[in-house]
Amino acid sequence: MAPRILLARHGQTEWSLLGKHTGRTDIPLIDEGRRGAKLLGERLHRAPWSGLEGVEVRTSPLVRASETCALAGFADRASDWGALMEWNYGAYEGLTQAEIQADRPDWFIWRDGVPDGETLADLGARADKVVEWARSADRDVLVFAHGHILRVLGARWLGLDPSFAARIRLDPTSLSILGWAYGSPAVDHWNDTSHLEV
Repeated sequence: MAPRILLARHGQTEWSLLGKHTGRTDIPLIDEGRRGAKLLGERLHRAPWSGLEGVEVRTSPLVRASETCALAGFADRASDWGALMEWNYGAYEGLTQAEIQADRPDWFIWRDGVPDGETLADLGARADKVVEWARSADRDVLVFAHGHILRVLGARWLGLDPSFAARIRLDPTSLSILGWAYGSPAVDHWNDTSHLEV
């Protein structure tokens, strides 16, 4: 079996609801985020997933991801991994796009990056480590992480430049699956939030 990677974005936080760039600030889930994490877990414990027995699980150490992992029912199998942390937004941490564009009207994170933070190339290099790990054995993996790192991970799984991540949206508590088609890396599912529609 060729390995697949299941991507779970963390649940809603106060900052994600407000559109603030939340990199390394350790923001907890809000009630809506906790509810979504439980619903995601219920989905992954029903057929066809049936609890994903044999799947290796890793999570970002940041509380919004690790809490999502725990509420989804995978904490006992998960290992923290710094490679899954969100983009370090440097001077733009906690700011909205509108606040940043008040000073830099044409600013676009995927092109212009962030001052005093991590470069897109750095983020891509971390995503490459995750891809290498996911493909390293004959088993599926499940990761709990953050919007921008998971979008870059999707781009790198496909062998595309990290900037391709600008074109693939990812909502809180979504489930995405990266797999294979005819021997080439492919997207099986992306940004699936159907478990939240109850």
